[in-house]
Amino acid sequence: MPDHTFRLYNALTREVEPLVPSQKSEDGSPLLRFYSCGPTVYSYAHIGNFRTFLTADLIVRTAKAIGWEVNYVSNVTDVGHLTEDDTADAFGEDRMAKALKSKEGEQFANVWDLARHYTGALMADWQALNLKEPTIRPRATEHVREQIRAVEVLLANGHAYETDDGVYFDVPSFPDYGKLSGNTNIEELVVGSASDSRDVVVDEGKRDPRDFALWKKDDAHLMQWHSPFGWGFPGWHLECSVMAQKYLGETIDLHGGGEDLRFPHHDCEIAQAEAITNKPFARHWSHTRFLQVEGKKMSKRDGNFLTVHDLTAAVEDGGRSDWGAPIDPLALRLSLISGHYGKPFNFTQAALKVAAKNIQKYRHADDAVRESLEANREGGDNLKSPLGDAYADARAAMCDDLNTPEALAAAYRGVNAILSHHRQEPLSSIAAQAASDFLERINSLLGIIRHETDIEVKSRDNDALAEQVDALIAHRTEARSSKDWARADEIRDELDALGVEIMDLPTGTTWRNKL
Repeated sequence: MPDHTFRLYNALTREVEPLVPSQKSEDGSPLLRFYSCGPTVYSYAHIGNFRTFLTADLIVRTAKAIGWEVNYVSNVTDVGHLTEDDTADAFGEDRMAKALKSKEGEQFANVWDLARHYTGALMADWQALNLKEPTIRPRATEHVREQIRAVEVLLANGHAYETDDGVYFDVPSFPDYGKLSGNTNIEELVVGSASDSRDVVVDEGKRDPRDFALWKKDDAHLMQWHSPFGWGFPGWHLECSVMAQKYLGETIDLHGGGEDLRFPHHDCEIAQAEAITNKPFARHWSHTRFLQVEGKKMSKRDGNFLTVHDLTAAVEDGGRSDWGAPIDPLALRLSLISGHYGKPFNFTQAALKVAAKNIQKYRHADDAVRESLEANREGGDNLKSPLGDAYADARAAMCDDLNTPEALAAAYRGVNAILSHHRQEPLSSIAAQAASDFLERINSLLGIIRHETDIEVKSRDNDALAEQVDALIAHRTEARSSKDWARADEIRDELDALGVEIMDLPTGTTWRNKL
């Protein structure tokens, strides 16, 4: 019996340890309940964001490869993420509202359109890089009621207090605050530094510099809701703990995200959730390390800030010619997963070119196998054993804290065996079937050979519906061009009533059937 233990570094215990689902699925297999923090959709997600999303994708793929079921939730933040949310004391301008004021934001009628546009772009990039669609992709703006209720509970049980400007979590009331990051020294958590200049007013009603916003009172905010605490919007930290528990339960198996989220975001999530339930929020925590580009931190000023679109789009559509665009999206995926998630990663043009060549090698093998299956040649099978060993080694590497370098080496060993055999003599139908099975399983595990379609961007199952939707989208495009925003919103409502979700992408508007 092979060992199907899935070992993963746990940031809570600081050790690599078995990931153990606490529930079973209907068929009796382990059920992994996994929440991974998604992006704030105020702009295009960059390749560093997608390295984190790919880590989550590989966790899902590995779990499924060993026979587990996965309930995978990844959110979309479309309100509440403040510009200073990387400090213990969250204040500043909402990133969504700030983006609308930017040069890029001028094309949008309102912040809701901006959020929809970048959410659509996210989903297009997600599919381009062959990431599995989450079981649920909740949006913060669709769960404000649940967030308000959580604030009410925290106020009632003494873990929160209200000021003239908002509602704050009372950090001293939760002694375990900072247990994930280790940031427990109050002197180190005082907001800002002496040299830090800020043009915002900090809430003087706050009791402790570590206290963070659960609700911000602001009846002038572009996105606001009525609550018992007044008109305003929820804090960024609140949304993830609320949505994770709504869809996965009070204690979840695994929570993931980028290393920048460990503090304060994940520490705040833990405090909120556990103050409400008095139960552990997540038993296992995983974080992906930062990505650099050519040895430097990504920066628009340095010209090395890269999005998926920059690398995969044609030059005439905005692709970066200096980076060799358009790059095969699977080559980009291969490059981004080539380094271990738990170590800093340097993304380079040289490595991207190597990845592109390797993807072509996988494609050559895939084509050779397909041709050999169609030819149905007689002969023996001397590929089943080496390919079986190569896949077993790849899966074992992934079960060992997502060791992608070793897993990719094993996969490459297998594809070399296929191509070497094919060069010597045509594959028999038996050998071709073994090779086909290997490629299929490697693709399921690593997602680097061919795209898998988990969701359709366009549904053409109903030609009449497709014709109606295309006509409405055309009318909406005309309305937006003439700045008739009211008519554009009316058409969106008509499309929503048809069960259609539209996505405004840089290349135009596309749609899918939600039903």
